[in-house]
Amino acid sequence: MELIKVDVNENYEQVVSARDLYKGLKVKTRFSQWVTQNFSSFIEGNDFEGVVVTTPYNPNHPSGQQQNIQDYAITIDMAKNLALMSKTKMGAKYRAYFIEVERKWNDPAEVIKRGYEYLKDENYDLKAENRKLTAKNELMSPKAAYFDDLVERSTLTNFRDTAKMLGKRQKEFINWLLDHKYIYRNSHHVIKPRAAYANTYFTIKDNKQGYPQTLITPEGRSAFNIILNGAVKEVTK
Repeated sequence: MELIKVDVNENYEQVVSARDLYKGLKVKTRFSQWVTQNFSSFIEGNDFEGVVVTTPYNPNHPSGQQQNIQDYAITIDMAKNLALMSKTKMGAKYRAYFIEVERKWNDPAEVIKRGYEYLKDENYDLKAENRKLTAKNELMSPKAAYFDDLVERSTLTNFRDTAKMLGKRQKEFINWLLDHKYIYRNSHHVIKPRAAYANTYFTIKDNKQGYPQTLITPEGRSAFNIILNGAVKEVTK
């Protein structure tokens, strides 16, 4: 029986909704207060990530419209700890559930199965797309070279760090890459590079959990800097 919905993020980590967990634990304090009291022990970007969700249409709401509300995607490990910290009747039940979710996720048979499905998805995108980039001829220009000097050429960066370097929000940057067909999400919602850019703008490396993660190369950063910003942009390392 599914006690709470478990998703897989772009880093191939299992995550759950903080609001769903909050409701399931039957915490009596307000959600925002609960977050303030409990999230300080965890690291944003590592244990949790802020997300905005849209509520269903509610004709009884004063505005009569959908609402955007703050939520957080939290890792299973963080959710397990929050369940223990809640000291509610449901806390032990949720913690036991998350332990079982982790056990199944790390089961060798499941790991092999996911690896097979990952390779199968990879084969569907072997045909390269012949997309022309308007900035291709500018990659050797002084502004591109200067941008590369600001970030070590040997450094691979994830979507979050690259978005920060480009002065964009992570979600905005990822959506732009999806819309312009540089990347796609496979059947498991994992971000993958299109074949045409797999060995130039992106590369795939195993993360610390041993699962493949799409990273952006220095060449990719230079191209996206030119396309999105059109000028030299200071980068915070």
